[in-house]
Amino acid sequence: MEVDESSPSSQLSSPSSSFSSDSIDLNFLPFLRREPKSEPASPEHGPLPPPLPLPPQATAAVAAVFVAPTTPDLSSPEVQTPLQSLPPNPDEDALFAEYCRLASLYLLSAGAGAIVPAPTAEAAAPAAVQPGSGSAAKKRRPRSSELVRVSSLSVRDQIYFRDLVRRARITFESLRGLLLKDDERAEALGLAGIIGLGSVDRRRVRADLRAAALMADRDLWLNRDRRIVGPIPGIAVGDAFFFRMELCVLGLHGQVQAGIDYLSAGQSASGEPIATSIIVSGGYEDDDDRGDVLVYTGHGGRDPNLHKHCVDQKLEGGNLALERSMSYGIEIRVIRAVKSKRSPVGKVYFYDGLYKVVDYWLDRGKAGFGVYKYKMIRVEGQEPMGSVNYRAAEHLKVDALSMRPTGYLSFDISMGREIMPVALYNDVDDDRDPLLFEYLARPIFPSSAVQGKFAEGGGGCGCIDNCSIGCYCAERNGGEFAYDKAGVLLRGKPLLYECGPYCQCPPSCPNRVSQKGLKNRLEVFRSRETGWGVRSLDLIKSGTFICEFSGIVLTHQQSEIVAASGDCLVHPNRFPLRWLDWGDISDVYPEYVAPNHPATTDLNFSIDVSRARNVACYFSHSCSPNVFIQFVLFDHYNVSYPHLMIFALENIPPLRELSIDYGMIDEWVGKLTM
Repeated sequence: MEVDESSPSSQLSSPSSSFSSDSIDLNFLPFLRREPKSEPASPEHGPLPPPLPLPPQATAAVAAVFVAPTTPDLSSPEVQTPLQSLPPNPDEDALFAEYCRLASLYLLSAGAGAIVPAPTAEAAAPAAVQPGSGSAAKKRRPRSSELVRVSSLSVRDQIYFRDLVRRARITFESLRGLLLKDDERAEALGLAGIIGLGSVDRRRVRADLRAAALMADRDLWLNRDRRIVGPIPGIAVGDAFFFRMELCVLGLHGQVQAGIDYLSAGQSASGEPIATSIIVSGGYEDDDDRGDVLVYTGHGGRDPNLHKHCVDQKLEGGNLALERSMSYGIEIRVIRAVKSKRSPVGKVYFYDGLYKVVDYWLDRGKAGFGVYKYKMIRVEGQEPMGSVNYRAAEHLKVDALSMRPTGYLSFDISMGREIMPVALYNDVDDDRDPLLFEYLARPIFPSSAVQGKFAEGGGGCGCIDNCSIGCYCAERNGGEFAYDKAGVLLRGKPLLYECGPYCQCPPSCPNRVSQKGLKNRLEVFRSRETGWGVRSLDLIKSGTFICEFSGIVLTHQQSEIVAASGDCLVHPNRFPLRWLDWGDISDVYPEYVAPNHPATTDLNFSIDVSRARNVACYFSHSCSPNVFIQFVLFDHYNVSYPHLMIFALENIPPLRELSIDYGMIDEWVGKLTM
């Protein structure tokens, strides 16, 4: 594929072959630009990147809705099944016939386009830059005009797509974190501009926009070769996102600013626009959001400066697309924006599932101008909405008994040993087992393992203020700190050194994170599916610390003796190296190499949780987990006995169960969650 010399992407340069996480090549032009608040008639704003191709095992799950190829095949027989994979509808046959009739009239008048089955994955896959190829940026392709629906997926396919989405989200967040770190370093040196952008202030080009642009240049945006109607594989109802650009990267909502995402009339085979998703941000005074029933205000007619209606809206663009989606019974993905202090941008976006437009009308808005309103009803049988769970969790933190008058066995099983209380809730059966264990907020190490290891290698750092690059603890971590200013882990490593009791830096040092204990309100709860499990009442951001895996630490010899008695032991060397995933940006920079320093030795110890344990022991097992183990040292320096710290692998919305990959599934895992 040739580079379009006239496009901004042609000015991009290849990443340096001597890439490191401390210096990212920012010699690129972001293709995103701010648009007026009023939405355009067509959602396209120039060339955009194609996505990764679908896996072979999931190809059969994709069924075509309709497609508009550039050159029609006039010799092909007419196919009259444009919406065959939509949910049953009492007037389904009449709708199909009407759609085909309109499409036929359009084809006769326009002379282009055809209603045909979707091509195979091999035929539809674009000539894209493969992840990790390291080749120069290619011309970005526009979004496909092909609408498809993904049918029911096998469990294996669901895990595949979930991991695919998670990898894209990790890449996005890792790039954003490293770009922010690079900005901080440049600002400290007095460098305000961005390489390749001249005098443009780096603070005015947000890191999330630059991260998305880097991914676009490597064709890492998902679902660009097909526009998916209905649910997106790998994205669950309730998932949380902090940036709208992340919605674009995943294909959940393809508009950077516009609230309605739709296939424009010029791209549709029938000449009619079709809506696929909306964002309810609370910015329209005429919206009426009651959860399962939503009255959504159309776009247009607003003054971009006053953010109020100044003219009547028109039934065109996204407004017409919503009306057409209602006529054909096409579901709309609804994403809600909720204000949150835990978000870097002050709000969080929850995917709340599928809705159907059941009515629309032109009404007089509060500003006195005509606005189109669309009544939407949520499709039944879906998981609870993320926005509803978020508000419910906020209420539970303030007044739990008003929402759950029964079921609580304890409001804090840690008995004050944790900074945050850990509740115990069971409304399923009479099991009270977690109350029988002593709660250990910190593991107890054998004296033989840590004796003489407190000041090994020179002890701690001598920093008087907060640590900075060049201090002794930074050198222990390979010349860099593991966390950003907000305490988010930048990338996983075999072992992390935090500042400890032998360091001179204050408690506010950014290199003291996991040692400070819980920062989220966790709850142990009884589940019919997994036995005992753990969920959070707080929104947990990816890369943040959750809790430590605690118990009585045993040496290898002690472990063999205790195991013979059938006690419950946790073996750290069985946990998969999920830390390798966090911070991996090799899809964008093939030169990226996973850290191998600081190194650990063979971890032959075990943790006995048969008598004393903490909240981490109730995490459920999953082969597609949302948390991972990171080994950390801070209170001693024996690399054979690190702390097992648990970090979030993705954004975890409130009331979602926390899951970890225990590696080898055997009897000891069952003993933890029974």
